[in-house]
Amino acid sequence: MHFLLLYNVLDDYTVRREPFRAEHLALAHEFHRRGILELGGALDQPVDMAVLLFRCDSKDPIEEFIQRDPYVRNGLIASWQIRRWITVVGQTAQSPIQPPVA
Repeated sequence: MHFLLLYNVLDDYTVRREPFRAEHLALAHEFHRRGILELGGALDQPVDMAVLLFRCDSKDPIEEFIQRDPYVRNGLIASWQIRRWITVVGQTAQSPIQPPVA
């Protein structure tokens, strides 16, 4: 299954994240090596959210990520939401749907 972790970040997030960025990125790379985190990054202009794409069987690994994330622990994330994403197009889609044959 695919899940999106949506972070709503503070207005001064890009400045406040610096002391915690190396630890946050190390955590993200750990989850990527474990085959759980596929993509992650902040949205730009404005930098008001970050989106992380997870591939796992339940929300448990994502909740572990959130608990360990220094951005969360140090108050840089105003709120977050975990959403299951029903992917239908692409090589790694979980529920692929082919176009109708004409």
